[in-house]
Amino acid sequence: MLVVFKSAPILKRALKVKQAMLQLYVLKLLKIQTKYLGRQWRKSNMKTMSAIYQKVRHRMNDDWAYGNDIDARPWDFQAEECTLRANIEAFNSRRYDKPQDSEFSPVDNCLQSVLGQRLDLPEDFYYSYELWLEREVFSQPICWEELLQNH
Repeated sequence: MLVVFKSAPILKRALKVKQAMLQLYVLKLLKIQTKYLGRQWRKSNMKTMSAIYQKVRHRMNDDWAYGNDIDARPWDFQAEECTLRANIEAFNSRRYDKPQDSEFSPVDNCLQSVLGQRLDLPEDFYYSYELWLEREVFSQPICWEELLQNH
């Protein structure tokens, strides 16, 4: 209704009154109608837009600043950004993708997949497992202080 009666110029004149509560409510009314006023109005009234941004509380999904502009929707920019990122990745992989050093190859750190893999050990290891366990694990003294200091 405010837009139909072209209240924006009147409300802008009301902003000249130096009374904080009046200015706040005028800015709230302007915020409500800015998305319907068009891009040209927003361009020519950037001081008013800045005052709205500074003094009026905003919600996360407020669309008052960009309004009904088809070009200015945030999800359009997100789609553009995703496309640009994909194009950059494709270019970089085409241009700079060389056989990588095995030192930098990815390592599987997932506990379940690592524990689920079958490991081929020599046959004699299975026969002397208890001996190996006793010699390498149980009989070695562990200096816990040194371990904790190093890590």
